[in-house]
Amino acid sequence: MKKYLPWFIGAVIITALLFINLYLQISLLERLFNVLLLSAIFCLMRVVKGPTAADRAVAIDILGIILIGFCALLAITTKRDFFIDIAIAWALQSFIGALALAKYLEGKGFEQ
Repeated sequence: MKKYLPWFIGAVIITALLFINLYLQISLLERLFNVLLLSAIFCLMRVVKGPTAADRAVAIDILGIILIGFCALLAITTKRDFFIDIAIAWALQSFIGALALAKYLEGKGFEQ
């Protein structure tokens, strides 16, 4: 029973947020912000509780993708272009960081 408790709690939270997103009178952009926020919370939980370094690295990479989504939604809502520039810069930085971390976890140095 204790093994399935986190799954049950997660299912209850997801169901509650789906109910909020579907049945309350909120705009589509607010729904998208809610979904991204929920995804970010789950990724942060994986960063904290991740059993291996690879799990934590993947969760941090996903957080970068979620941040890019936030920037895109902010660009849509505020009609400002610099949020897209921030998103592109973050994507490039995230890609380079993922490559560096993959080399580190593989055990090779950076000089090769």
